[in-house]
Amino acid sequence: MAKSELGVRPLHDRILVRRMAEEEKTAGGLFIPDTAKEKPQKGEIMATGKGRVTEDGKVLPLEVKNGDKVLFSKYAGTELKLDGHEYLMMREEDILGVFN
Repeated sequence: MAKSELGVRPLHDRILVRRMAEEEKTAGGLFIPDTAKEKPQKGEIMATGKGRVTEDGKVLPLEVKNGDKVLFSKYAGTELKLDGHEYLMMREEDILGVFN
């Protein structure tokens, strides 16, 4: 989904992330009920801002880009609902790592 399709463009060092689906069953093959599931901490970057603005006005580009699969902190971001889909708007500093 392109930025224009989402209807929102993140500013500065903010990133729009769509959570990735968690596993439906354990490694042993047991199904996990919806009430026991935690929200996933993995997601795909859907849109990014231009970068962090320093005190002297320079823009530092982001290290992540659209399409990256990332791991983020448990309570990161603000939840948004756009076109029936749930997203998180967070700062780049909330990203813990990028999957290879």
